[in-house]
Amino acid sequence: MSTAAARHILVPDEAACLELKSQIEGGADFADIAKEHSQCPSGAQGGSLGTFGRGQMVPEFDQVVFNEELNTVHGPVKTQFGYHLLEITARS
Repeated sequence: MSTAAARHILVPDEAACLELKSQIEGGADFADIAKEHSQCPSGAQGGSLGTFGRGQMVPEFDQVVFNEELNTVHGPVKTQFGYHLLEITARS
């Protein structure tokens, strides 16, 4: 079974998501931004979602996490919860 580890930042709108992505691409620390801005409880851990398998997260997450480049900030990714920035930190 494929597994991945990722971290994310959840915000309510696309504009906020794009602004945070710009800050991270400009050198801001992903974990610090997650702690300050993420509306998910995982924000307290720098956005870490730990390790999970296919189907354990919403389909929009699986599409990115199991197909896109590692250690790159992806998004905005829209789900029923809001807009996410995702960074895949490992995959096997």
